[in-house]
Amino acid sequence: MSKLWGGRFTKKTDQLVEEYTASILFDKELAEEDIQGSLAHVTMLGKCGILPLDDVEKIKDGLHKVQNIIRRGEMEFSVSDEDIHMNIEKALIDEVGPVGGKLHTGRSRNDQVATDMHLYLRKRVVEFVGLLNKLQDALIEQAKGNLDTIVPGYTHLQRAQPILFAHHLMAYVSMFQRDIERLQDSYKRINVLPLGAGALAGTTFPIDRHYVAQQLGFDGVYENSLDAVSDRDFIIEFLSNASMIMMHLSRLSEEMVLWSSTEFRFVELDDAFCTGSSIMPQKKNPDVPELVRGKTGRVYGNLFGLLTVLKSLPLAYNKDMQEDKEGMFDTVRTLQGALQLFAPMVSTMKVNKDRMRQAVNQDFSNATDIADYLVNKGLPFRQAHEVIGKTVLYCIQNQKFLLDLKLEEYHQFSKLFEQDIYNVLQPEQVVNARNVYGGTATNQVSEAIARAEAVKDQMNEWFEQFFNKSR
Repeated sequence: MSKLWGGRFTKKTDQLVEEYTASILFDKELAEEDIQGSLAHVTMLGKCGILPLDDVEKIKDGLHKVQNIIRRGEMEFSVSDEDIHMNIEKALIDEVGPVGGKLHTGRSRNDQVATDMHLYLRKRVVEFVGLLNKLQDALIEQAKGNLDTIVPGYTHLQRAQPILFAHHLMAYVSMFQRDIERLQDSYKRINVLPLGAGALAGTTFPIDRHYVAQQLGFDGVYENSLDAVSDRDFIIEFLSNASMIMMHLSRLSEEMVLWSSTEFRFVELDDAFCTGSSIMPQKKNPDVPELVRGKTGRVYGNLFGLLTVLKSLPLAYNKDMQEDKEGMFDTVRTLQGALQLFAPMVSTMKVNKDRMRQAVNQDFSNATDIADYLVNKGLPFRQAHEVIGKTVLYCIQNQKFLLDLKLEEYHQFSKLFEQDIYNVLQPEQVVNARNVYGGTATNQVSEAIARAEAVKDQMNEWFEQFFNKSR
């Protein structure tokens, strides 16, 4: 029989079954991790005296040769060999002969594939922390350049209160910081070694799991062999974290689409991140943020897909779990592409400060400050709220804004108004009056930027520490 597991069988596998059950078309992406894990495993087999050192060296030499063949793109992956593990083992045996068959001593494909995915996601998590850091850099630089830019702040997509555009951008820095921290926290659950659990119950060979973990840079090993081969929580956690990152990117994408529209004209995206229309020559479409917004759904789908696969599985390994990889790979590629594009798109975004200021001058987003003004004059807030509501209605009926009204007009609604009301209503005054921690006042936003940069320095240290370890 050509199958490495074929001794039990009297018939060849049906071709349609081979094609349906094979995973090599997608799990070949784990080739580097599979060889990395195999090198550590066979080194341990030699250290523990399970394999002769001569055999160990032959196998290691063969694995490096197979690795180079794969890196050169010369490996012919076969569906009949089912998955990346069997393809590599077959290639190894072709290189070094029957001794290559000793590599699988003391392990199963069940703990092997779990190890591969731990190694794979460990790299990706560190990579995504780095990419999120770069996006934060771009947002912070834009914020620094817009500490004097006032824009309408919105609730219900209705103009609410004036804020600094820098304050708006820093909200996303905070969101992405939480994403970074979630990824960092997930690292400790990813960085646990399942190898040595065997198919489900461990192995009869006197292996040293902790030595393998040490070689591969894992912080520990799974305590329970059943859990080791059946656990996919670490993938679900990654997919959940990725979904939140995409949700945050999608919210920023939506704002970019709105801001760059003719109706808003708050920003202009660089031509490099837009496309045109095949029929309307005047169009400049924000395709990148639109696609990021759209691709968020597929990342959500990958999360719910795996949750559904696992919800009724008994311990330990089941073939259903082969469905854990395609969604994971797709999410990695989708998130990778989005983050790689977003930082330069934000960096090259042109901010139309004059248009933003014009919008602030032609709305009623300073109305709350008049209410606060009357409260400070001794009027209860609910009465002040009613007074300003009537004042705004008067402005709408007479096609005016609050700064257009004369003092006599204000006196129609309350005699508490004095000349200083015009200072209170100035956009700069409205913004800087919110001088509380986390508020939109210029000095508060400047301090927020400084705090964010200090935190980023710590994140960079973490990235540098774990980047090499994850490789």
